Amino acid sequence: MRFGVERDVLADAVGWTARTLPARPPVPVLSGVLLEATEPGVLKLSSFDYEVSAHVEVSAEVHEPGRVLVSGRLLADIARSLPGQPVQVSLQGPRVVVTCGSSRFTLLTMPVDDYPTLPAMPDVLGSVAGDVFASAVAQVVVAASRDETLPVLTGVRVEIEGDELTLLATDRYRLAVRTLPWSAGSGGASSSALVRARTLSEVARAMGSGEVVVALSPDAAVEGRGRGGSGLVGFEAGGRRTTSLLVDGDYPKVRSLFPAESPISAVVSVPALVEAVRRVALVAERSRPVRLSFTEGQVVLEAGDGEDAQASEAITAQLHGDDVTIAFNPQFLLDGLLALSTPYVRLSFTVPTKPAVLTGQLEEDGDSSDHYRYLLMPVRLAG
Repeated sequence: MRFGVERDVLADAVGWTARTLPARPPVPVLSGVLLEATEPGVLKLSSFDYEVSAHVEVSAEVHEPGRVLVSGRLLADIARSLPGQPVQVSLQGPRVVVTCGSSRFTLLTMPVDDYPTLPAMPDVLGSVAGDVFASAVAQVVVAASRDETLPVLTGVRVEIEGDELTLLATDRYRLAVRTLPWSAGSGGASSSALVRARTLSEVARAMGSGEVVVALSPDAAVEGRGRGGSGLVGFEAGGRRTTSLLVDGDYPKVRSLFPAESPISAVVSVPALVEAVRRVALVAERSRPVRLSFTEGQVVLEAGDGEDAQASEAITAQLHGDDVTIAFNPQFLLDGLLALSTPYVRLSFTVPTKPAVLTGQLEEDGDSSDHYRYLLMPVRLAG
């Protein structure tokens, strides 16, 4: 095997395939990236850990076709560090030689015949605009749990219905829901799946341009349940393809958490509220809340009490309904505010002990959008 490729092309392709390699692979070959140089001038790179697979094809000047397996993380580190010149890669006996300018690296190969076959792409369901998809995923994954003892909550529920795709995530303390346009395939059937939040986030960032094709194995979407080893989701865009096993389990019925009506609401500037929360939270000890007291024309933010350090700040707010005082985990509140893409936020309340709902709006006196909703549980105040 011998081929030449541009440095940036190689670094980008290796970085994509190596991103999900396990830190402690159960077998050594799973730490490798498979390189396949084929005629006419295509270099294929693949990785697979029996859960997530990645595959990318790039243009290369192939002198001798062949395939080889090398350490993925090491090759990624080398590719990133190379000077900005064309790269030559060749197989010499049991080693791969990487040459770029005056730099030369030699890597040991792994037994390529022991490498598992990548899963095939499931059935294509449709496609979604890459930039919209990336933005939506970023808004939702902030609410996904990081507690691996509750694997179902570490996933994002993906629901496809007609010309809409909906993403949901919750960690029991907040819930994020985003709906976006969807181009259904020829079947047009409704589907749902539970995808790992980390995998979905990486895919969205890497495929944030053009159209992202979404595929799902037929036996995966049973009442929205990922069925262990048989449920598979796939994404493809710009020559990149990835598949992932779905999260196994039944996702909680979280939509009922949204209140049917909210008699109290307040509209606040997002940048002003973000900065105020950050400042006031400086005196809040770990896991201590920030209190927000809404009255006509303003909201007062407070943190700390008793003999501890204290802080307060008042900013402008447009209140509709009765005065209300409510407390939130400051980081959870900031996550919701920073996920908004609008200059104003509407906070909707029922009572101080019930969840609040954050939605965005373009103007202070305008209507809020329901494309993205962030529900946040309050912290119960003492006394």
